[in-house]
Amino acid sequence: MAKRDYYEVLGVSRNASPDEIKRAFRRLAAKYHPDANPGDKTAEERFKEINEAYQVLQDPEKRARYDQFGADGPQMGNPFGQDFGFGGFGDIFDIFFGNGSSQGRRSGPIKGPDLRYDLTLTLEEVLTGSTQTIRVTRDEICPRCHGNQAEPGTRLEMCPTCHGNGQVERIRESFLGRIRQVETCPKCHGSGRIIPVPCKECHGRGQVRAEKSLSVTIPAGVDEGTRLRVAGEGGAGQHGGPPGDLIVFVHVKEHERFTRDGDDIWVEEPITFAQAALGADLKIKTLNGEETLHIPGGTQTGTVFKLSRQGLPRLGNASIRGSLNVKVKVMVPTSLTHKERELLHMWAEMRKEDVAHEDKSIFKKVKDALGR
Repeated sequence: MAKRDYYEVLGVSRNASPDEIKRAFRRLAAKYHPDANPGDKTAEERFKEINEAYQVLQDPEKRARYDQFGADGPQMGNPFGQDFGFGGFGDIFDIFFGNGSSQGRRSGPIKGPDLRYDLTLTLEEVLTGSTQTIRVTRDEICPRCHGNQAEPGTRLEMCPTCHGNGQVERIRESFLGRIRQVETCPKCHGSGRIIPVPCKECHGRGQVRAEKSLSVTIPAGVDEGTRLRVAGEGGAGQHGGPPGDLIVFVHVKEHERFTRDGDDIWVEEPITFAQAALGADLKIKTLNGEETLHIPGGTQTGTVFKLSRQGLPRLGNASIRGSLNVKVKVMVPTSLTHKERELLHMWAEMRKEDVAHEDKSIFKKVKDALGR
């Protein structure tokens, strides 16, 4: 069953800030946590869904992949890395208020998001493989500040609020007593640093939006839905992290003549009544030229002839190729000359076949009456 949209699960908009996502999670988790709903399987499943959505949307890298590909996109996998278990009431306070873990503190290197590119190929390009030039728009490291975020000649400073930790600690009074709450620093947003003079090029982001031309090698034999990963050509990483990858989604354009079935291709070839009855050697167009196909006498319409190794190469092993399957269709002429009709009537009389007879012309009737 398809998963619900994570933003819908938490009841937030797609451009919600990290703090809005966290507040929504806390509110819903308090309502549906199993400790607050003992024995309620519906609440337990709802809490699992809420937690799954939060684990993805609170992580910048996972959120970027989710926004690009959805829950089933590349590298999404299990958002937890392991099954989520429910402990005692203390667990929910760890979720709400923090427990001194590294989550939410100043971020280390973060890999950039993967990007998607949809590429449409012809069947001829699938046969031979090709090198495609594509243009992608992505975030790249700012060329002015080199990702440092500060204007060249200036430097970042330690956040005076969290003293470089990226987190601030607060003590909250509750019905259980005093609770230590650790949360992301509101001034530096968890980086531990502030930017006195932001870079003029990227405005303190450390990244700029840019378009780049790339050459992508497409192997022979790809099919509709094939995904090709181009390492390191995705969005720029953060805090010194590596760039993401570019995922090329392959689409294959319908061919005007051939139909694909895996590595095999099919074509319907019209032949005449005479060719079907007497046999013939026909020149058949293939994807990469012409081949001679022998039609034996007495061939029936719908007969399939196989031309080995005239299909498509197998992806990953181009030495294996499919077949070209030719399905012949005997074409009946829609108009005949007088001579052709006479010959067909003679044919039918010789084979004692019952066919429609045309009325004789006046000249023929007079000639027959005179006995000439």
